[in-house]
Amino acid sequence: MPHVEKGMAVGLFGGSFNPPHQGHALVAEIALRRLGLDQLWWMVTPGNPLKSHRELAPLADRIRLSETLAPGPRVKVTAFEKRLGQSYTAKTLERVQALNRGVHFVWIMGADNLGSFHKWQNWQKITCTFPIAVIDRPGSTLSYLSSRMAKTFDYARVDEEHAMSLPGRPAPAWTFIHGPRSPLSSTALRTGAALEKTILEK
Repeated sequence: MPHVEKGMAVGLFGGSFNPPHQGHALVAEIALRRLGLDQLWWMVTPGNPLKSHRELAPLADRIRLSETLAPGPRVKVTAFEKRLGQSYTAKTLERVQALNRGVHFVWIMGADNLGSFHKWQNWQKITCTFPIAVIDRPGSTLSYLSSRMAKTFDYARVDEEHAMSLPGRPAPAWTFIHGPRSPLSSTALRTGAALEKTILEK
């Protein structure tokens, strides 16, 4: 894990990043600015347990590409989940919390993941471990109204204008942050690359 000091505000931005793209970098930039973070950990996971690993690029490649996109020195690209030997977010956050007492962590997620968040293992435990910042993504702006997570934890929602206070709040606490949105998606990029390869092979 990257080095941190007590009292720091740190965002945890996890994903397969298969591949990483400018949309991910935009989420990181918005989180750093709107939450007043000292660091953001760009956590490249071994693989999403809810997704097929058939098209998953090697971890080393995803780390290398993420490092080229990381927006500034406050973003720390890391793959420590691989060393932990598991890829379930709830377990990861539990370990992060145990090893970094006194650090104010916030879980960062794109709004495109909010609709399926209730399918994550121990999703309610995740919500009650660290505050959560949901960053707007194309086609997902209204997900904070319809998702199971948003409905279940409606009482813990923090108004966007108070987003800067999120790192210092006890969980559960979450906010939805609007801002510039990138139309890029990893799925679309993989599909495009596969199509291009097929055309070239013909």
